[in-house]
Amino acid sequence: MNDRRKSLKWLLGLSTLPLIYAGAVRSTGRGNVPLQKTKGQWAALLPPNAYQVLFEEATEVAGTSPLNSESRDGTFVCAACLQPLFASAMKYDSGTGWPSFWQPMPDAIATRSDFKLIFPRTEYHCARCGGHQGHVFNDGPPPTGKRYCNNGVALRFVPRNEPLPELRT
Repeated sequence: MNDRRKSLKWLLGLSTLPLIYAGAVRSTGRGNVPLQKTKGQWAALLPPNAYQVLFEEATEVAGTSPLNSESRDGTFVCAACLQPLFASAMKYDSGTGWPSFWQPMPDAIATRSDFKLIFPRTEYHCARCGGHQGHVFNDGPPPTGKRYCNNGVALRFVPRNEPLPELRT
């Protein structure tokens, strides 16, 4: 599909492809098989607050997610498509009120610039379904110095002793 046609579909809201195909998002590259669903299909699968964050790019209120204090060993997966995004070993308490991580799993996220607050921020999404997770900042701990500030409703936690869920199709 040529760039003009992609842009027109995106602008008109007709595309069912996730944002990673809108041309402005940079994937971290594993060649994930994209999951293509319409917003209506996602809305039918997810609780309203998760849908609003993941596919309308809302932000949950700071300090409201039980995942902010989750400290067990396990994996944080995308609440939409169930792709693993973060290992619990990468989580830390940033003091911001949102679950924060210093590094995602390899090739799990895609990024793009966000100008919603006038100044540019780096927004990140699940590389598989395009679901909005949060923003990444350069004020995190070593070794990366990054803070992946995640909306808790955009994640599910899977304890280490439980199998990871099958990826949604």
